[in-house]
Amino acid sequence: MTRVVTRVVTRVVTRVVIRVVTALLWIAAVANAQPVQPVQLTYLGTAGWQITHGQTVILIDPYLTRAKVNSPNDAVSPSDTRPLVTGNSIVEPDRAVIDAHIQRASYIFLTHTHPDHSLDMPYIARKTGALVVGTASTANLARVSGVPEAQIKAVKGGDELKFEGFSVRVIPSLHGIFRRPDPSRPNPPLSLQPSPPLFPADAKPPIRYGQHVEGGTLAYLIRIGGHQIILFGSMNYIESEVTGLRPDVALIGAMPERQNIDDYTPRLMRALGNPPLVLPTHWDRFNVPYSVSQQPAVDRLQSFIAEVKAASPDTRVIVPEYFKPISLASKTGLLACLLRVTNMSWDS
Repeated sequence: MTRVVTRVVTRVVTRVVIRVVTALLWIAAVANAQPVQPVQLTYLGTAGWQITHGQTVILIDPYLTRAKVNSPNDAVSPSDTRPLVTGNSIVEPDRAVIDAHIQRASYIFLTHTHPDHSLDMPYIARKTGALVVGTASTANLARVSGVPEAQIKAVKGGDELKFEGFSVRVIPSLHGIFRRPDPSRPNPPLSLQPSPPLFPADAKPPIRYGQHVEGGTLAYLIRIGGHQIILFGSMNYIESEVTGLRPDVALIGAMPERQNIDDYTPRLMRALGNPPLVLPTHWDRFNVPYSVSQQPAVDRLQSFIAEVKAASPDTRVIVPEYFKPISLASKTGLLACLLRVTNMSWDS
């Protein structure tokens, strides 16, 4: 009997000691801890984003010039007095707009080299010293445009990248298509399809708008601040390459071209495990200045939002506003870390 009582007392005392020590560690850590920096996502328009965590600033497809050019979904604005851009036009980055909104950047990731994704990249890279990451086409464009070689990193689908404070999976992807495929003429397997032409390595400035060819398309899974953020730069994807990924945030291309892909939204949501948060990207009227109303684009976006909610009722969809940061909840709480370290819960 005495031995049984002794064992019980010892077990209780041990549990109390563990709780007291854990509480003291927690109190000490709280007293010395720095505030947890949230991850913030800021929409720049088109497929452009800024991801900020602490001192790290990541730009995705930053395009703020918003050239006056007819697009498949939107006519130009009658109130826009700028000259109409054609494929033969030489378009300079709108430095005033860029400088007003981008003061610094650590990294620039491009999904592809169409002008509405890549035109502003060289100026921003030279201005900030950011590392430019993208396809061989992206690397060629950067070199030709005077970005130093030390700031250029060519990648391909399947690469795993590690940087200070975050990591990235490079995902092979596809560009959107502007018409539904003819069912009587099925596409050959991806392995047999020709690769999109690259921006030429021997191009000479000045670069004309139409020279910004696709050059292949990538998606990225960015792991930062306890979050996994997957982002697409167009209205397409390779389902087998994203199946099984479990991001908590998905930036999904939402222009009407998505409707040329069978079951575009439900298949993608299912492949990604119905991410808790979806941010539409590449949905706005990107051929008009920021001052022009986006209400027509917001109206047509409602069908995409409905598709997401039908596929995943619990997913939250936020329609981003230009230059207004969206903060992600911290997933690296101090108490949670301590509980994992001590392998216990308060109910133990």
